[in-house]
Parts: sequence; structure tokens; C-alpha cells
Amino acid sequence: MSGPLDRLRVDSVGSLLRPPTLGEAFARRRRGEIDADALHEAQDEAVREVVRAQEKVGLPVVVDGEYRRATFMDSFADVAGYADLAANLWAAHARRTLDAAGGDRAEAPSASSATVATEPLRLVRNVPREEFAFAQGCTDVPVKTTVLGPDRVFQTFDAEGSRAVYPDPWAFLDDVVAVERDIVTGLVDAGCRYVHVDAPGFTAYVDPPSLERLRRRGLDPADVLTRTLTAENAVVRDHPGTTFGLHVCRGNEQGHWHREGHYDPIAEQVFSGLEHDRLLLEYDTERAGSFAPLRFVRPGTTVVLGVVSTKSARVETVDEVVARVEEAARHLPLEQLAISPQCGFASTIEGNDLTPDQQWRKFEVLLEAAQRLWD
Repeated sequence: MSGPLDRLRVDSVGSLLRPPTLGEAFARRRRGEIDADALHEAQDEAVREVVRAQEKVGLPVVVDGEYRRATFMDSFADVAGYADLAANLWAAHARRTLDAAGGDRAEAPSASSATVATEPLRLVRNVPREEFAFAQGCTDVPVKTTVLGPDRVFQTFDAEGSRAVYPDPWAFLDDVVAVERDIVTGLVDAGCRYVHVDAPGFTAYVDPPSLERLRRRGLDPADVLTRTLTAENAVVRDHPGTTFGLHVCRGNEQGHWHREGHYDPIAEQVFSGLEHDRLLLEYDTERAGSFAPLRFVRPGTTVVLGVVSTKSARVETVDEVVARVEEAARHLPLEQLAISPQCGFASTIEGNDLTPDQQWRKFEVLLEAAQRLWD
């Protein structure tokens, strides 16, 4: 399963279930019962343990589990001018409401919150670089680091409330790109050779309620998509020797989901337009549609099929995974395919409703399936 990072056959999306001791440490810090140093020590130990666990399973690339983050979006937290992002997202997470018509459909935090820019954006502290440096110091296995993509950040932006700082909302997007390039450059300089970009906002462009929200904000969804695609490419361009992946999903909080729609309406523009080496695509339920849109993927790009669900405790079988990949290979050559869980196992501190044993068994299924498919 080892080899060039852009061709790895088994991948992960980023977050892993947090041990109860770490969740308690976060809670005690919020209550003021421990200081920042004590929380940091708890995080250090938890990262060491989860890296060892991934080594034991045999994963070819490991993550720190996002154990230093409250949510997957925290990589953009230490940015001057946008310091309220994390707080606003937590508030939206706490008041999340379910769509009565959709059952377990939840509104995305970025849709129910809006952050005002208080000054021109500037990176204050490159936290992803610090996270990477510690995790890589724990292992000889390559460590991948996750960062938030500019499309998602733009969807959290209160353009109307930010006019005093950004009369032109696209100038805000330009500054997001500049900040994220600073983050990525720091990661590359620290030795990170696999940077993973979380871009769940791309499913907004196929989801009718999300499209309507963009229009209510006075935005043309087609224009936003074109501009944010350009922004995503600008973040990762000109870093030879570094593998970049981009992950698209439809929601993962506590087993809920927040977007409908197949890839088809955006596939040609997105799959052929993104310059990332790897596209990590959710394909664990019929909401994603068929594999036919994979025909638009650029030659040389690896598509990582998220065919194992992090939203379900049921452990898929190797035969099921192999069959799904063989179906996808009718639309994209097998050598351009890889497999992973559909999302992280804990996009927020609480984590999804399954056990650590089930989490690791799902990775074992992926590794065994990859041996059958590519060895």
C-alpha cells in the first residue's frame, strides 16, 4: 500500500474518534478547571496514541486525528480579522435544527452562521504547521495535514456586515487565498508532503436549499463556483513535490447530513478544473449518485472513493468495497482509483455514533480490499 503519496490506494479523511480522556480535557478547559498547558499535554498524549494505532493497523499515511481541534474548520481559527469564525460555528453547531421534511437532515453550520470581517485578514499563527510538526515527530510514516478550503471559508462570510472592511466580497476571497497560501507554505517548509483540503461547500452547488441561500445573499451560484474553483487552485499551486488532495462531502455531524444532489451538474467544471492530485469523493450512499461523472476527472488525478461510511456503525465487507470499486472502474481506469472512509470519524469533538473498534475494522476492510484490487 506504500508508494508515491499521490498514488496511495488507501487514505483517510482526517478526523478520528477522540478518546474519552481527551473529550473530558476539552470540557474541563472550557469550564476553567485546567489551563491551556494541561489541555496541550492531554492532546500530545492522545496524538501519540492515535498515531501508534494507525501504524498498528498498517495505514500508509497517518493523521493526528484533528485532536487539537474542536471542529474540522479550526485550521482557519487563528486569523486576524476573522477571529469570530470558530465561536460562530460552535454557536451554529449548538443550535442546529433538523429539517422536518428530511428526517435527519441538518443545516450546515456555515449556512446558519455568518462571520463579519473586522479587519483585513492576516495569519496570526500557523496552527496546522504546529500540528503537523508534532505528529510527524511521532512516526516515520508520512503525516497528512488537513486545512479548510477557501470555498468553505467564503460560505461563512457575512459580506453585508463586512462592507466597512471589504466593500468588494471578492477581495475577501483573495485574502483568504493569501492566508491559506501562507499556511500551506509553512506546512511544506516543515516537511509536510501531503496536504488535504476540506471543501464540503462544493455540494452546495447541487443542493436546491443551499443554492437558494446563496441567491438570498445576492450571489450568483455559478459565479461563486467559478471564482472559488480558481481560489482552490491558487492555494495549492507552485509547490512541487507536495501532494494535494481535496475532499467533498454532504455533511457528517453526529451521523447527520445537510446536502442533497448528485455530482452530475458540477462534475465537468469541478472534476476537470481542480488541479489537486487527489479528489476524495463521498460515495457511501445513493445521495452521491452514480460513478458516471468520474469520466470528467483529469488524466493523472487519483479519485479516492469514500465507499466506507463514517456515519454508520455497520462494518462493510471486503466484497462490498471491491464491487463498488469495480463499478467505478467502468468510468475511470482502476489505476486512477483509491479508497477511503467517506468522511472523518469525528468532524466535531463528540464524534460519530460508532466505537473505536468499528472505526479500525473499517480501515482494515479498506486495506484488505486494496490488496485484492491493486496488489
